[in-house]
Amino acid sequence: MPGKVTLVGAGPGDPGLLTRKGLEALEKADVVVYDRLVSPAILALMPEGAVKINVGKEASRHPVPQEQINRILLEQAQQGHNVVRLKGGDPFLFGRGGEELELLAEHRIPFEEVPGITSAIAAPAYGGIPVTHRDCCSSLHIVTGHQRAGKELAIDFEALVRTGGTLVFLMGVSALPTICAGLLDAGMAPDTPPPWWSGAPPPPSGG
Repeated sequence: MPGKVTLVGAGPGDPGLLTRKGLEALEKADVVVYDRLVSPAILALMPEGAVKINVGKEASRHPVPQEQINRILLEQAQQGHNVVRLKGGDPFLFGRGGEELELLAEHRIPFEEVPGITSAIAAPAYGGIPVTHRDCCSSLHIVTGHQRAGKELAIDFEALVRTGGTLVFLMGVSALPTICAGLLDAGMAPDTPPPWWSGAPPPPSGG
């Protein structure tokens, strides 16, 4: 009898932002397959007897190819294990969660998705920045800043500037000069505040 795969969003790093449902799934895991972006504090919550598989993905460096990760999840579940796929942020927001579930669905492996808090909201909030505000901002746009190998960054900067809403670029550190230049060329005001973070969210602003 096959096991089950639970795709858990670990949030932006602070273990206090891991959801209760995510923690419950993690505590019941026989096998945990996790990425580099999962913080050590959350990894410490894994059951002592669970098999831990680090697939270590990061920008421009995938020591374990995505296809192999998909296969690991399938094979572990086929062996009857309760598998948790632990991913930073939310698995369905630029996290390839959909890709990982496709193979499971094809083989009729039971799965569940536990959403996580995305850094696109948590990082600004910890910095005291609301991503929407009734008086000045009625929309939020989350854009990937990740460039696929050998391809240019495909972003319609003019469309983004026309919206006038808050723009959040994820995985955009290496493309930061390109993003800034694209926004300025598209007409964004040069004095627009551009806060940015790399890694886990900053501590709360305290007011």
